[in-house]
Amino acid sequence: MNPFSFNTTPSLRMGAGLAGELGQITRPICGDRVLLVTDPGMMATGLVQQATDCLRAAGVEVTLFDQVQADPPEEIVLQAAQQALGKTGVIGFGGGSSLDVAKLAALLAASNQPLAEAYGIGNAQGPRLPLVLVPTTAGTGSEVTPISIVTTGASEKMGVVSPLLLPDMALLDPELTLGLPAHVTAATGIDAMVHAIEAYASVNANNNPISRALAVEALGLMGRMLLRAVQKPDDLEARTGMLLGSMLAGQAFANSPVAAVHALAYPIGGHYKVPHGLSNALVLPHVLRFNAQVAPQAYAALLPHV
Repeated sequence: MNPFSFNTTPSLRMGAGLAGELGQITRPICGDRVLLVTDPGMMATGLVQQATDCLRAAGVEVTLFDQVQADPPEEIVLQAAQQALGKTGVIGFGGGSSLDVAKLAALLAASNQPLAEAYGIGNAQGPRLPLVLVPTTAGTGSEVTPISIVTTGASEKMGVVSPLLLPDMALLDPELTLGLPAHVTAATGIDAMVHAIEAYASVNANNNPISRALAVEALGLMGRMLLRAVQKPDDLEARTGMLLGSMLAGQAFANSPVAAVHALAYPIGGHYKVPHGLSNALVLPHVLRFNAQVAPQAYAALLPHV
């Protein structure tokens, strides 16, 4: 076995209804002055209001940043980081874009490092503010990955990759994903499945037995639950399986990185504003067909779990 490293979020809490305890759970970590990072779509659901009410009931002063966009541009990240100044912690609440912005807001507000200097692998400098991430979609696994993706310029995407971006806690409540529209459920679910597939088959030197085991479990969960979640948006068992599968796939690819599907999907999303999960779905069959010529054993091993 080759030497490998494996890093993930140090504390995970998962359970239906946990969002109702958000204040009690996060105050010991994030303190009593927090920035809550989310997006306009989440604001319209009423879930953000419930979250802020829970925080304030626990004696937490909440500043709301609700301007996150899909494929967030640099100016949104910088605005969030400015709002995080003087806070004792940051909470990301929403889909992958909100969690990515929350990570960088926590980092930049505490480190004073220019964003441009943080791009790349291992270039971010600490410290960062305490950070809790609460996903409301089952797709990116951002709550357990040391990665934030930012849109620079008109269409180019760049990433900050550093263990500093791993939050202090991920809080997963499947009730927050109930009722997601079918197209969002499908696209984010495919994104998570691609994370698992690429992590398992990766030729990266850090491809490791932990990531492969997590990828197999994630793919099995999502393979069983995705269609149910699409067809029955209020099926709590299906939503729980999807959220857990997305998190496991995130742990897998955070340590055994993704490859050609994501490399091709990012520019499609950047240039044509195609949702990330959909761009993955468009590219996936063609990459699998190409890769199967040189890695048939890996894909054959995954097939029974889909």
